[in-house]
Amino acid sequence: MPTEVALLESRALRVEQMGRVDVLDKVKSLVMLPDGIHLRTEDVARYFEVSTEVIKKVTQRHRAEVAENGLTLLRGPELREFHRDMVSLWGGEEAGSYPQAVTQLTLYTRRTVLNVAMLLRDSDIARCVRTYLLDAEQDLRAGYASLEHRVTRVESCLAGVGTSLQELGPVLNRMSHRLDSLDRRLDLTHQVVGAMSVRLGHLSEDVVRIDGRMDDLARHLKDLSRRNRQR
Repeated sequence: MPTEVALLESRALRVEQMGRVDVLDKVKSLVMLPDGIHLRTEDVARYFEVSTEVIKKVTQRHRAEVAENGLTLLRGPELREFHRDMVSLWGGEEAGSYPQAVTQLTLYTRRTVLNVAMLLRDSDIARCVRTYLLDAEQDLRAGYASLEHRVTRVESCLAGVGTSLQELGPVLNRMSHRLDSLDRRLDLTHQVVGAMSVRLGHLSEDVVRIDGRMDDLARHLKDLSRRNRQR
């Protein structure tokens, strides 16, 4: 796990943390300009509870890095247009209290402020931000470690399942053979039952014929008995 000193010294480590701008408001509320996007140097200094000169020195020493993370210098037409936008957003009586720079204005974003927090040594607020970042990373690493452990356990269980399935293979094969044999026996049984059904059908026809002959014989006997009585 990186230390606070490593974070102060390593630009690569700072780059890894640049997405965590949410930690700024968790440590202390940021007071933004009316657009909700930018801050001035004095706003940043007020957040870190240091002088504006301290903020200026940090940004000068790491100009390229903070510029990549949103530091902007406005002059001329861009500055006048920005002032008009801010006054319009401020609105009402408060518009007159909006401070305007005479020749230039340095603007910071949340990302820039987080960058400064990882560079500023002499600020308790900056140290709190760095501590929060490192603690959050430690929690994240612990979460990854726990997840990795759980994945390893699942993989171990799957390995056991694989072994069980290999052992179950021969049993399933034997069951398959037995089922095939049972199917053949059922087919033979169906054939026998079919043959018996045919024979029973023929027997039923024979019984019907015998019944007919018995009826004829009964009629003959009745006729014979009647003739004998008549004599």
